[in-house]
Amino acid sequence: MPLYEHVYLARQDLSAQQVEELTAQLSGVIGEMGGKVAKNEYWGVKSLAFRIRKNRKAHMTLLNLDAPPAAINEIERQERLNEDVLRYLTIRVEEHEEGPSAMMRKADRDRDDRGERGERGGRFRDRGERRPREDAAGESPAVAETEE
Repeated sequence: MPLYEHVYLARQDLSAQQVEELTAQLSGVIGEMGGKVAKNEYWGVKSLAFRIRKNRKAHMTLLNLDAPPAAINEIERQERLNEDVLRYLTIRVEEHEEGPSAMMRKADRDRDDRGERGERGGRFRDRGERRPREDAAGESPAVAETEE
């Protein structure tokens, strides 16, 4: 059977338990139609780049699926009908990624960088040397003075 990665965004005002119930419902449909859910990752509530149906944030969930195309069509149909689902995306892949997804690895890396209490570290960062400003002709003031 083909392998898929399926991500869906649910409304921000749902509880995490309601999102888990929605995931269980979708997983049940996959199971009934002869497929299986290889991995289920809840990414949490994330900010969106732009508002979708008046929502600025959304619950995000990833499902790695091993299912026939008919099962994928059915869960996408149910997500279109469900007003709690803002967006979904299904991609066919050659093989599933082992271990946590990139979104989960990023969260682990950020947590390790900040330490146990979640501190951001130092107050200031070294931004390197500043380049001299250019005048209207496109030359830096230091170059213009040496040429005269």
